[in-house]
Amino acid sequence: MNFDHNEKTKELIARLERFMDEYIYPNEKTYNDQMDAFRKAGDPWQVPQILEDLKPKAKEAGLWNLFLPESERGGGLSNLEYASLCEIMGRVGWASEVFNCSAPDTGNMEVIERYGNERQKKEYLEPLLEGKMRSAFLMTEPDVASSDATNISTRIERDGDEYVINGRKWWSSGVGDPRCKIAILMGKTDPKADTYRQQSQILVPMDAPGIKVVRMLPVFGYDDAPHG
Repeated sequence: MNFDHNEKTKELIARLERFMDEYIYPNEKTYNDQMDAFRKAGDPWQVPQILEDLKPKAKEAGLWNLFLPESERGGGLSNLEYASLCEIMGRVGWASEVFNCSAPDTGNMEVIERYGNERQKKEYLEPLLEGKMRSAFLMTEPDVASSDATNISTRIERDGDEYVINGRKWWSSGVGDPRCKIAILMGKTDPKADTYRQQSQILVPMDAPGIKVVRMLPVFGYDDAPHG
């Protein structure tokens, strides 16, 4: 297998490295200072302004939504082509968001792009692709070994034209972000089916009745603010 970069990837790598040199590395202190100010004020769950200031520059540079393959809405890169760009963005923890290439949004957007209907794409995918809102992914649960997704116990049940969800989620990636408007939740829709066909994923607006965010969970003392 040939792992050499094609000309398109080489050009994107060069463009991305220039952007990192000009805008990302020089603003690491700015980002940290803004987050420190939020923490000292007692609320780290706010978005540093530097992120929003740099996003239009990334769009102008043609470095936006690079993650989305086989789509007119994104970069149309293969995993091999995108991997080297991820390595460069990953040199600074917050850099990927400047290019709208940060998790869990990347995976969530790809799911909606592939499987969502037109209404869902208009209501959720388009604002996500424009960087106007964020999303969350809800899979793991406190009472089961969630690294094996077949253990998931949250129920998703049809009730007329609606779905009723009962359960508790644990490591809810992205739910702490104040811009988070939509979540993809994994739950059990058919407990009697084959082990690997019991689960489904459902779009859940964060303002839906009954949703309660209890607290953010730290990992080794790090809370991953402002995203969680």
